[in-house]
Amino acid sequence: MGLLKGTLTFSRYRLLGPLPKNFHDFISRQIKHNAFRELTAAGEEKSAGWTSLENVLDTNFEYANYAVGDYLAFSLRLDRKAIPPSLMRVRLLEAEKKTLSSKGKKGLSKGEREEIKERVRLDLLSKTQPVPSFFDVCWSLSQNWVLFGSLSAKVIEEFESLFKKTFNLPLSPLVPWDPKMIDRSLVEKIASLKDGVFLNPENAEGGKSGAPLLGREFLTWLWFKSEERGGMIQIPGIGDVEVAFARRLVLESGGGEYSESLVCQGLHAGLKEGKAGVQEGKKVKEARIQLGVGPDRFEFTLKADQFQFQTLRLLSGMGMEEEEDEEKGGRILERVYLMETVTKTVDQLFSLFLKKRLSPQWLGEEIPRIKKWVQK
Repeated sequence: MGLLKGTLTFSRYRLLGPLPKNFHDFISRQIKHNAFRELTAAGEEKSAGWTSLENVLDTNFEYANYAVGDYLAFSLRLDRKAIPPSLMRVRLLEAEKKTLSSKGKKGLSKGEREEIKERVRLDLLSKTQPVPSFFDVCWSLSQNWVLFGSLSAKVIEEFESLFKKTFNLPLSPLVPWDPKMIDRSLVEKIASLKDGVFLNPENAEGGKSGAPLLGREFLTWLWFKSEERGGMIQIPGIGDVEVAFARRLVLESGGGEYSESLVCQGLHAGLKEGKAGVQEGKKVKEARIQLGVGPDRFEFTLKADQFQFQTLRLLSGMGMEEEEDEEKGGRILERVYLMETVTKTVDQLFSLFLKKRLSPQWLGEEIPRIKKWVQK
């Protein structure tokens, strides 16, 4: 994720259920019990466990070095052994040939082939060095959210499993259309949404419906709003924020094998081509966004379907990052504060969108403006 330095990529979660009593004693015991352990058996393919954020070799967590103010910050270490398929194929052919020769046979049974394959696999694994990967974890105890530094489905699966095993606390992806994060009166309205209503109400019959559409509709609407007032968008009760779309847009329509994608890249992210895609019914699936909140500037890619943030750059307020002797806890807290600024602002923008999207004014006022915009 980059809690200490560099860009930040993360998925968001909220915790389901209360923290256990005597939580700090509990986490000290559990995080050490589920700390990373080296692969020992020759046939083991992977090992996953927690390590210190500052020192990936520290699995003892001396002096609770995962605690930073109201937050817990540590890393998931995941070691994997991978056998190249081409190597496996060659070694398997060699082993089968040797077996046929030694037994004087012309063919092998299915059972013999499986036995040889497993023997070859275990032999190659015993000679293969595991490749380590590290993914930061940031946990807000007071706000009950967790950030995890990966977007990979396989890595996320490992993280969710280990987190639940360690802390006995299941996680739920944190998306702003979660029924537990919005007014209950809006839940049924969201469930009734139909694909096609965003720009072409006449094409609303059939197709997907409900919350999965909202992330893409939001990004498409945000692109429109970023150009409506020269990049300034007013959030009620907060004021103006700056939003600009630049360099990369991914639009998509349909789903599964019937999906059609359009990738726009460059300084202006193929704006005309992208707008033509919106007219055809495509929506923005991911976009590179520049965001200004007060004196702070950020740049990131937002992936609409799961509201994941990729390669977030903190473009201001990071003087501490250059100070090698600066206390690392303070650096982490500053970076977490700036991450929260970004995520809260995007959530507020989504809330603004959702109120408009579910209001009577959507079809009568907002859609005509969007249609005029895409024709420019």
